[in-house]
Amino acid sequence: MQKRILGKSGLEVSAIGLGCMGMSFSYGPPKDKQEMISLLRTAVERGVTFFDTAEVYGPFTNEELVGEALAPLRDRVVIATKFGFDTSVDPRAMKGAGPVLNSRPAHIREVAEASLKRLRTDVIDLFYQHRVDPDVPIEEVAGAVKQLIQEGKVKHFGLSEAGIETVRRAHAVQPVACVQNEYSLWFRRPEEGLLQTLEELGIGLVPYSPLGKGFLTGKIDESTTFDSTDFRTTLPRFTPEARKANQAMIDLLGTIADRKKATPAQIALAWLLAQKPWIAPIPGTTKLERLDENIGAVTIELTANDLREIDSAAEKIKVEGARYPEKLEQLTGR
Repeated sequence: MQKRILGKSGLEVSAIGLGCMGMSFSYGPPKDKQEMISLLRTAVERGVTFFDTAEVYGPFTNEELVGEALAPLRDRVVIATKFGFDTSVDPRAMKGAGPVLNSRPAHIREVAEASLKRLRTDVIDLFYQHRVDPDVPIEEVAGAVKQLIQEGKVKHFGLSEAGIETVRRAHAVQPVACVQNEYSLWFRRPEEGLLQTLEELGIGLVPYSPLGKGFLTGKIDESTTFDSTDFRTTLPRFTPEARKANQAMIDLLGTIADRKKATPAQIALAWLLAQKPWIAPIPGTTKLERLDENIGAVTIELTANDLREIDSAAEKIKVEGARYPEKLEQLTGR
């Protein structure tokens, strides 16, 4: 497995990481715990060193799973987790108001202490603010994480779905190792200033949903049905009409994949890896064959001509449907 360094932070991770959320949250019912522990440990054996979780995934159960699975291999892996939501408030009780944010410094410390226990570790390698809290100045957030870093409880600070000015202000207080944002061939907003800012400041990018929440694998079409607990049922981009309209993106990936003797998912990941050397995507999966397929993307060489062809064709494709409902989209880019 190739390694990458996230910006100027010195944080070295596998070029392809593993997003762990779907093992216990969001994509249908939680998966079998022992099977997921086995998958996580197999990922390490395959060379994956970068694992992504958060307290809100479950809540708590995903951190517990990752902690149990990786405890015997702790010195071989980088574990990222996140703070920023108030897990004591059930979003369903908020009558559509969406999740409750809480990035007050005292709460950040509480989350860190609890996450350390669930992850069975004495240090969090990468601690992200999950979403920007408009009620807490980002300088206070960065200062709270800086304190945890000075105490040896956290190694690196990250932001997720933060706006460019927020990134700059946070970075001035405590260097930001990386920003985690959705980024893929069908969601390219980070190219509108964020990538340029990260390059200027020496900050890495960790794309989540690099396979478009599964759509870019080519395994989902307009007739696909989702479990009622699968959050894709709430996403405008995953209505049957949108899935039918967005099939053009799969056709493009399939054309390149056939030529490269690869899969659409591998081309989508290889495209991301080719954008910048400080980008490390974290596709999620619960299946060993998909893990191996994703890892295989690092061996695919896309030439400058390939990349031009992909970009030229992608420019002509209008992706249908918003990526999030309005309440969730409002939490991003602040």
